[in-house]
Amino acid sequence: MSSTKNPGRFAGLLYVLMSILGFFAMAYVPSKLIVHGNATATANNISASETLFRLGIAGELIGQAGFIFVALALYDLLKGVSRRHGSLMVTLIVVSIPIAFLNELNSIAALVLVRGADFLSVFEKPQRDALAMLFLNLHGHGFGVCEIFWGLWLFPLGLLVYRSRFLPRFLGVWLVFAGVAWVILSLTGLLVPQYQGNVFTYAQPAFFGEIALMLWLAIKGARPPALDATALSSAAAR
Repeated sequence: MSSTKNPGRFAGLLYVLMSILGFFAMAYVPSKLIVHGNATATANNISASETLFRLGIAGELIGQAGFIFVALALYDLLKGVSRRHGSLMVTLIVVSIPIAFLNELNSIAALVLVRGADFLSVFEKPQRDALAMLFLNLHGHGFGVCEIFWGLWLFPLGLLVYRSRFLPRFLGVWLVFAGVAWVILSLTGLLVPQYQGNVFTYAQPAFFGEIALMLWLAIKGARPPALDATALSSAAAR
């Protein structure tokens, strides 16, 4: 079935694709290369697997840019419910993308330090390794900033799904819980970082709300009912 006939399936497949890229860049690559608390081992891993590290950076940039189109596809699917909330949803996700792009400069800086360019010869290798680890830690904190917006955009999305009537209402409620979880996780990392790991673990059931939505759309799809001019005007006003 084409994306024109079933825009929900198109949005879901795009959502899944960008999420796979995000998982690769933000979870798989760090798990293979970063040794927490050991700058030397981390630097050696990056040096030995530089291509994988570079692919992680590229995957993050492509995934973030691609998420603009995910947001637009979801807007196209749900704009008949409320254009106002749809516009808010797109705005919140788009705001996070420049932050994520700038955050990747920390990974690039870490790579430059690991490679040991000529102008860095004044630093000994242990010093370069420590600085690389510093930038990798800053990269992690940068994601903490993005997490606020990763949570906030789910509030209007959850409301749109809940009110849509062509998508299950429980998905809308689940998305709101996911939004709350992301915001709490971000604030925990800022205010009480020693508990961030615990919060992330306990919040896992809420995070699966996004996975449930993308799989529902990708597998079952969704097609909003045709609206007449009066209904469209009402949706635009909401």
